[in-house]
Formats: sequence, structure tokens, C-alpha cells
Amino acid sequence: MNTIKILWVDDEIDLLKPHILFLEKKNYNVTISNSGTEAIDILDDTNFDIVFLDENMPGLSGLETLHEIKEKQDNLPVVMITKSEEEYIMEEAIGNKIADYLIKPVNPNQILLSLKKNLDHSRLISEKTTSNYQLEFRKIAMDLAMVNSYEDWVQLYQKLIYWEIQLEDIEDIGMFEILESQKNEANVQFGKFIDKNYASWFEPHTDAPIMSHTLFKEKIAPELSKKQPTLLVVVDNLRYDQWKVFEPIINNYYKKENEEAFFSILPTATQYARNAIFSGLMPSDMEKLFPKYWKNDTDDGGKNLFEKEFLESQMKRLSLNHLNYEYHKITNIKAGKKLADNFNSQKNNDLTVVVYNFVDMLSHAKTEMEVVKELASNDKAYRSLTKSWFKNSPLLDIIYQAQALGCKLIITTDHGTINVKNPSKVVGDKNTSLNLRYKTGRSLTYDSKDVLVVKDPKQVHLPTINMSSSYIFAKSDLFFAYPNNYNHYVNYFRNTYQHGGVSLEEMIIPFAIFKPK
Repeated sequence: MNTIKILWVDDEIDLLKPHILFLEKKNYNVTISNSGTEAIDILDDTNFDIVFLDENMPGLSGLETLHEIKEKQDNLPVVMITKSEEEYIMEEAIGNKIADYLIKPVNPNQILLSLKKNLDHSRLISEKTTSNYQLEFRKIAMDLAMVNSYEDWVQLYQKLIYWEIQLEDIEDIGMFEILESQKNEANVQFGKFIDKNYASWFEPHTDAPIMSHTLFKEKIAPELSKKQPTLLVVVDNLRYDQWKVFEPIINNYYKKENEEAFFSILPTATQYARNAIFSGLMPSDMEKLFPKYWKNDTDDGGKNLFEKEFLESQMKRLSLNHLNYEYHKITNIKAGKKLADNFNSQKNNDLTVVVYNFVDMLSHAKTEMEVVKELASNDKAYRSLTKSWFKNSPLLDIIYQAQALGCKLIITTDHGTINVKNPSKVVGDKNTSLNLRYKTGRSLTYDSKDVLVVKDPKQVHLPTINMSSSYIFAKSDLFFAYPNNYNHYVNYFRNTYQHGGVSLEEMIIPFAIFKPK
């Protein structure tokens, strides 16, 4: 291990001899300087890991020295040490990106703590995170063996996401592989749970989770009033882990009042799940009550072109049509910028609904474009790309403006998505639907262990293309592949993000309510 090199700058450096001896006994290499001017000269000739800098020095002051150091070596950590507690000095130092701020008299352990915080920070966090996950691993394994309700599954999935985000920046690849193994096992067990319980959630007087078709009535409608406007944002195809990495950006403008998970209906696909949110109905009821709006998988034309009309009918049904509301669907950056530029025109609305399609476009682009495959090669990269998009998107501008108008903010999604890795062979006739994570049609041939089968679609409130149609949903990270041209098909779609099937990532999705700061 290389010795840490410290430059300590203080016009009374002789008084600090005990501190310097203490650090040298800890194997730190300390170079001393009596003035800012001398320190700048030393830095020109020698590389240091960190600088301790006295604020109150004759000649070149501490703040002036700090400014010169940062001009030369912006990434060199500088710890400011001062007798003064004046606010303007702290602000000036912080504005120049100091690493730490210590008030005299300082004791040796304070210096040591600052060194560890700034130089050993990543290593210490990595070691602590690894040891904490090792302890938690056993508990997750026990929970996985006992989980038996949708509430338990939500808690377990949120715990797995927490550790996935915690572990993504550490060096221990082995730990990450163990977590991946736990996630895979969790999805296998979750598939069995959904297979056993999903149909019962539609029976009367059954304890069922909030789902796509009940979300608006149960969770959104109670928040709406004329006393405070609401911005409802539905980000298409947003996984829970993606939500957790861009939530801190929203916290700059809003304070979270409530967050919970709900379950996407099957298929976990836009035409089913998002239409269900806006209509408050299951797909078979939409087909029956609104035949001119509903399209089945094999029908021509767009499958979710009437969300605005579905929302209007639900608002009337829930006696909310006295509220002023507008619906906006954003499918490209031009439309996003246009809404952001004119968002002040929404100030008289009680409810403004924005459906934002970027994440869905990103997942499709990953399938079709090599550059996006490279940028979103795994879940960590996919999260990072989503966060980068959000930080620079018109959507963040819209949220910022909503906060200025005093709007309550509700953020949710229609379903998640999963990185598919393993093919499962399926055979169907020419009228079989094309989705890689679910199929509907007649005479489907499949590997029964890979799928959740719905032989009677009415049981789970799904429409049928014809009298003998059934549905199959891929479990875990599987995707359906036809035997014809099998290898080409598998190579093209493996490691792409798909939705429509049964997985924690697709079905357990976020719903959060914020009030403006």
C-alpha cells in the first residue's frame, strides 16, 4: 500500500508538531509549509493526496490559497482549518469545493477522521456494505423460504433493490453475483406465487393488492380536489430500481408524503396495464363497454390511442367531472419541450396528467440500436442512463414548474421491464400475438414449466381473440422464441429489455405522492 502524502499549511506549524508526529506514527507522510505562497510552490513540484490548510494566515490568506490550489488541481482534496466560525468564510470555502471544514483547536483524532472520510471513504464504505449484505443475505434467504403474501413480496423486492443499488459501486464482484443469484431465485418463487394467487385477486371479498385497474379509484382520486392542483406523471415502463435512482432529484423540489408499490395486471404491457389505469377497468370490460376504443393484439392500429377518453369516462364514473383536467402524452423531446415551455397554461387545472414515454422508447431502442445496447448493457447501466435522461429532460422542467405553481405531484408507471436472457420455445398459428413475454392465440405449444398459463381468459378478465384462445406468460427472465430461425432470433433478443410477463421487475411498480417544498 502506498503511503498517503499530506501537505499541511499553517503559519504556526511548529505548534502542530504533536499532530504531525501522531500522523507519522500512523504511517502518513506529512510535508509542512508556513505560508500559502510556499505551499503553491511545493504543489508545483510534488503530488499530494490531501492538503490541510489554515484559513487565517498573513500574506496569501487561506481562502486565496484555496482558490489557487483549485485552479491548479481541482480534484485535490483540501481540508480548511480555521479559528473563525463566521458564516461567510464557511460559504466561501464550501463554494470552492473543500473536502472538509474543521474548527480550531483540532485534536489528532479529528484529523485522522477527516483523512479516513476523504481518502478511505470508498474502501470503508465498500467493506461495510459487503459485510452488511453478508449478514442480510441470510435473512433474505430465510424470507424467501417463507414469503406467502403480496405484502411480503413487495417488502422482499424492495429489499433486493436496496442492496442492488448499494452494491453496484463496490469492487466485490462476488457479492454482486450472489445478489443476482438471490434475485433469480426470488423471481422463480414469485412466478409460482403469481401462478397460484393471481386469478383469486379478482374474486369478490378477496384480499388483493392495489392493481392497475384499481389504482386511480383507490389512490389517485382521493388526492384530487379544487383546493390544490395535482400533476400526475405516468412514466411508461419504469422499473422500481430506476425510480429509486432518480427520486433524489425530485426531492430537491418536493417532499415525499407517501410511497407504496402496486401490481401491474397481466399482461404487463402498455395496451393492457396503462389503459386499465386510465379506464379503471380490466381489459375484457374495456372491450365490452368501449368496443370502439379497445383493440386486441392482432388488430391493426395503435393499441392505446384512447387513454384520454378512458380517463374522461372514469372521472365521470367517480363523480370527479367537476374538476378541470387535461391529459398530455409525450412521445418525443419536441412534445416534451413544448409542454414545458407552455406549462404555465396548466395553472387553472385541478389535475394535469402527463404520460411520458421515454423509458419505453429506451428499452425498444436497446433491442434495435447497437449504441444503446452498449449504453444499457445491464441493469446498473440501464438505471444510470434513465437517471441521466431524467436530469436533463423536459419532464424535470415540468416538475420544477409544477412545484412553483404549488401543485401536488403524483408519480407512477404502468409496468416495469426485465432483461431477458434465456429463450423458451413456443409454437402458434399465424394469429398468435407477437410479444416476447406473453402470447395469446389458439393451439399454443410451449414448455409448461416456463410459463403461467391462462386457459380461460375470462377468469382473469382478459379478452379473447376467438373462442379457444388462451394466454401464456413467460416467467423469470425467459423470452419466447419460435423454432424457425431460432438461433438468429435468440441472439437478436437475448439481453434486451422486454415486458408483458411475470417477474418482480415487471409487476411490482412504484406509486409516490409529493407535496411542494
